[in-house]
Amino acid sequence: MSDATTDAPVSAYEKAPSDGSEVDPRCVPQVLDGDPPTGADIAYPDYSQEDQDNWRFLFERQMAMLPGRAGAAYLRGVDTLGMTPDRIPALADLSATLERETDWRVARIPGLLHERDFFTLLSERRFPSTDYIRGSDELDYTPAPDLFHDIFGHMPMLTEPDFADFYQLFGQAALRAEGVDRQSLERLHWFTVEFGLIRDPEEIRIFGAGVNSSKDEVLHALEKAEQRPFSVQAVIDQDYEVWHLQPVLFVAESFEQLVTEFRAWAVSRGLLPDGA
Repeated sequence: MSDATTDAPVSAYEKAPSDGSEVDPRCVPQVLDGDPPTGADIAYPDYSQEDQDNWRFLFERQMAMLPGRAGAAYLRGVDTLGMTPDRIPALADLSATLERETDWRVARIPGLLHERDFFTLLSERRFPSTDYIRGSDELDYTPAPDLFHDIFGHMPMLTEPDFADFYQLFGQAALRAEGVDRQSLERLHWFTVEFGLIRDPEEIRIFGAGVNSSKDEVLHALEKAEQRPFSVQAVIDQDYEVWHLQPVLFVAESFEQLVTEFRAWAVSRGLLPDGA
């Protein structure tokens, strides 16, 4: 999500994989052409039977793995949003539920977004989601976000009030960030929203979308990854790559800690006003 017109560091998605292969073009951020359809204005696509079958396969596989591994807030969110394996959820329906629960809505986007558009939507409590699903040849891994990652991975956590507030604060802060602060925010997003772990209440559980929506990351995160205590400074000092299983993850003590420490850091950097 980097901006080519500034001196910001290159996004991790735009860095070439360490094995020398080319960057997937789907990982190149797009700029929105106008305001995206939001909430009830989002039409339900004409999904093929293969699309619906892929949703069912992915949903059932992940839900078989997540009990005892995913955090309670995430699993409650799946139930709150009424997700089932029977049908790809409609973004309009998910948006209505999120609006009722935490005053968030869903905006339909075409793919990975340019950072300015992405952060603007977050700052407005609008979650950007794709409405296409990966093909049968990418069921185990797709490098670019699809609706399974966006819906199944991200949206359940937006029913949790503290996390929902954190994500809006993140978007607001990111709109003001420049230079090194933008790289810091990219890392914070990666190690919380995408790959965050939490003590829930005594056992370590998953809340990050990149883990909960990935077969391999679920097992790796809790059994093999190095788990370090969360602090904003520790996270922004930790680089990462998107192209392999994550060797280092961070464990927050609570979602309240996430909100409190992020707000304090963002205020200290001038990214949020005092009292935000």
